[in-house]
Amino acid sequence: MSKILVFGGTGYLGKHMVRASIMMGHPTYVYGRPINPNSHPSKLELHKEFKSMGVTLIQGELSEHEKLVSIIQQIDIVICVLGAPHIIEQLKIIDAMKIAGNVKRFIPSEFGVEDERVVALPPFQDYLDKRRKIRSASIASGIPYSFLSSTAFGAYFLNFLFHQHDQSQEFTIYGTGEAKVVFTHEQDIAIYAIKVANDPRTCNRTIFYRPSRSIASQLDLVAMWEKKTGRNYKKMYIPEEEIVKLSETSAHPHNVRAAIIHSIFVKGDMANFELREDDMEVSQLYPDFEYTTVDQLLDVFVTNAPKFEYAVL
Repeated sequence: MSKILVFGGTGYLGKHMVRASIMMGHPTYVYGRPINPNSHPSKLELHKEFKSMGVTLIQGELSEHEKLVSIIQQIDIVICVLGAPHIIEQLKIIDAMKIAGNVKRFIPSEFGVEDERVVALPPFQDYLDKRRKIRSASIASGIPYSFLSSTAFGAYFLNFLFHQHDQSQEFTIYGTGEAKVVFTHEQDIAIYAIKVANDPRTCNRTIFYRPSRSIASQLDLVAMWEKKTGRNYKKMYIPEEEIVKLSETSAHPHNVRAAIIHSIFVKGDMANFELREDDMEVSQLYPDFEYTTVDQLLDVFVTNAPKFEYAVL
């Protein structure tokens, strides 16, 4: 089995990536910042969980070039799941992989909207431009890569849409509510990523998430929610113009959040383009995997909605 090194393994999506890697039988390594007894309790608990699973935990900084090279020389696959503030630091990882010279597959931090087919509002476009730099550096390095693209983090964004409505009879709808969104469960995003990383067919390709039963509009979600709860909700629409203005006038990170909302929920940038004949899609590549549908994800929020926290931008 290939040895997998995960950067950002204690983050929101990263922990799912690590669990999926272990579940699928891979020797798994996590490189992360040093922790101490004063670190956030959730990080400490995650470290305990990972150790009990057999994960090799390596503490260090991305600036420690020689250390990165020596660790990368011991593994086969590198997966980055770094948060938005650290996206550009993947250049340090690419430099280390070039020196190591042994990486069989590199998956950078992407997973969201497709960089090459989307133009977003400036606060979000700035982030996408950084991702494009990582793509270009990955290709130029000669390291075998796979880019995974075009999905919303299903539980996160459903939680974002629904958490504020627990005690309300009103739903906030961004734009017209008709744009389609791909809501892939985070666990499934990770499982698909591990499969892709080990698949010769996906080498040096962009792979899209577009499972048919993971796609829904905001209006679809409201209808499904009303059916599940037996309640009717008033819809409060926030027009596109207002969201654009928020992206222009709000302070960071609120301007970025407004631009992301515009891209995903108003323009429908996850699914507003046709896949090309030579594009690869995860549910077509791995038809035997039973992914979590939007309907199944909503069941979680009916019975046990988690507390919502914004991602760090």
